Amino acid sequence: MGLPALEFSDCCLDSPHFRETLKSHEAELDKTNKFIKELIKDGKSLISALRNLSLAKRKFADSLNEFKFQCIGDAETDDEMCIARSLQEFATVLRNLEDERIRMIENASEVLITPLEKFRKEQIGAAKEAKKKYDKETEKYCGILEKHLNLSSKKKESQLQEADIQVDLVRQHFYEVSLEYVFKVQEVQERKMFEFVEPLLAFLQGLFTFYHHGYELAKDFSDFKTELTISIQNTRNRFEGTRSEVESLMKKMKENPLEHKTISPYTMEGYLYVQEKRHFGTSWVKHYCTYQRDSKQITMVPFDQKSGGKGGEDESVTLKSCTRRKTDSIEKRFCFDVEAVDRAGVITMQALSEEDRRLWMEAMDGREPVYNSNKDSQSEGTAQLDSIGFSIIRKCIHAVETRGINEQGLYRIVGVNSRVQKLLSVLMDPKTASETETDICAEWEIKTITSALKTYLRMLPGPLMMYQFQRSFIKAAKLENQESRVSEIHSLVHRLPEKNRQMLQLLMNHLANVANNHKQNLMTVANLGVVFGPTLLRPQEETVAAIMDIKFQNIVIEILIEHHEKIFNTVPDTPLTNAQLHLSRKKSSDSKPPSCSERPLTLFHAMQSAEKQEQRNSIINSSLESVVSSNANSILNSSSSLQPNMNSSDPDLDVLKPTRPNSLTPFRKAKALYACKAEHDSELSFTAGAVFDNVHPSQEPGWLEGTLNGKTGLIPENYVEFL
Repeated sequence: MGLPALEFSDCCLDSPHFRETLKSHEAELDKTNKFIKELIKDGKSLISALRNLSLAKRKFADSLNEFKFQCIGDAETDDEMCIARSLQEFATVLRNLEDERIRMIENASEVLITPLEKFRKEQIGAAKEAKKKYDKETEKYCGILEKHLNLSSKKKESQLQEADIQVDLVRQHFYEVSLEYVFKVQEVQERKMFEFVEPLLAFLQGLFTFYHHGYELAKDFSDFKTELTISIQNTRNRFEGTRSEVESLMKKMKENPLEHKTISPYTMEGYLYVQEKRHFGTSWVKHYCTYQRDSKQITMVPFDQKSGGKGGEDESVTLKSCTRRKTDSIEKRFCFDVEAVDRAGVITMQALSEEDRRLWMEAMDGREPVYNSNKDSQSEGTAQLDSIGFSIIRKCIHAVETRGINEQGLYRIVGVNSRVQKLLSVLMDPKTASETETDICAEWEIKTITSALKTYLRMLPGPLMMYQFQRSFIKAAKLENQESRVSEIHSLVHRLPEKNRQMLQLLMNHLANVANNHKQNLMTVANLGVVFGPTLLRPQEETVAAIMDIKFQNIVIEILIEHHEKIFNTVPDTPLTNAQLHLSRKKSSDSKPPSCSERPLTLFHAMQSAEKQEQRNSIINSSLESVVSSNANSILNSSSSLQPNMNSSDPDLDVLKPTRPNSLTPFRKAKALYACKAEHDSELSFTAGAVFDNVHPSQEPGWLEGTLNGKTGLIPENYVEFL
């Protein structure tokens, strides 16, 4: 079992569970730091002590053999298992080399010591500094909060308001520091998987150069070295994509923390100060409290963040009534009384603010609480798994396989967004869609056709492999045995609704043909998994844990491509009963979004989170062409959208008519993803990272207009990302 993921949403609550999880990550970093320090010491001894070379090398090998990686999550990919196993493989190689009595290691300091010292100082050192800052801010925040809560309510209103403002500022700063510290801890934990192992691999490669008698040993090591290099590169690529997703989520949390709260099983939870009677008087003890409306259970856990531990035993009571305390009845502010069924007397509690007290009161007195409803990040799409949908996908596949199966970067290189949307408009027009024999004209580029196919799949009301099965597919990919993975995925595919399964089979047969031509198009099964994983198997909720599972989405697609004949053409080993199949179809039908006739149709909608994931994967895996910015799609929405034809006889096959959206914010800021040199006076030259003002659609197709350093000009739409 690996380390649990640190969710940014937990930074706001700062619960005991969050603190314990953070401690486990800190302990792992300390362990890694100590090990790297020892490894560096051993490496220097190996270089300088020729007389003790044998002893130093064996000690070094033993150190490698003893260290075990701890990965984030509950399972490891094959690449991570390969990397985790690499240290033991290195130790074996070193022991065999010692038997050959080779004398000297050259350039070891440059390829081994320097990178490890750099990682330890720059990464782990930065994490330690962030921890010091986090601990300091924790102590500062808790101290100011306690001082604030001890203010007498009889003080002047202006003094109380000033104190409230000060506490809010300190609380916000503490929250931001907490987010940054969690982000840094996550980053170092992921970085060590490649920045730590890669120098060791380079060190071993250097040894082979100088060891004449190690030639045969190097030849035996070659296969694992290749596998490990690929695993390191795959892990690095996943890290780069995962890091950008986590950083994006952190920024969202900073901007709107209340909109990204974790869905909690409790009606209300947070810190409260509970008044306790002692022999010498009364005292206020800090508790982490939870309340569940259904059972009326209040649980109080004495906990102080400064000490980092529990201050006593947990206590649970059943709520009888809750009453707000009047200001003139108690010296403390934000107080309310709770009566319990199973405890005598009144429990007086102090909330952290007036708003906090209001939320606790609403939760406990039976009134309907105000929650931040989770916004559905998936805009309603027009695409459906109907005859038109199958016709569109078949036409795209036919065009690709007859005209572009050998194009390099197939499906990885994206088309110009305006052209893609125009092609989709043509294909989704019922007049042309009904012409099943009509092929896509040769005027459309292959990259436009492939982008149209992926966009149509993303426009479906839900992912093709369905939200309800997403976790099951991920769990199947995490199984240790490859045969078990294939078997479980085989079974899950046959639980999909019939149309979903048919469309998936059509797509996988095509992707298998693409992979068979990978020598020409450079699109291996792994590359296709990176491209289609986020599209076909995106999660319903965007969290750090979900981002960490992107690599397993890709593995599911790889298995579907490699074993498509078995999975789609044979019955699973443990087939479902008719009753189970009926229940599965019924559930999918019950959870199906409204049909086209029951909801407005919008073709040019904002890009989904899965599309962002795919773009991120595309950037990592392709140096051939830049990707289209997700926010550029929302600007181009103004060109047209689709509305249902009310005269259509079939509600599921509504005719789509173009119309203009009612509202759009045209002027926005954008950041350059790549550098660009102007070829005409009307265009802007810029470097990667440049920030443009007043960005809006231009009259030129495929171009935006914006201002940089006081100069206004044209910008390629696929070179920018909106802020």
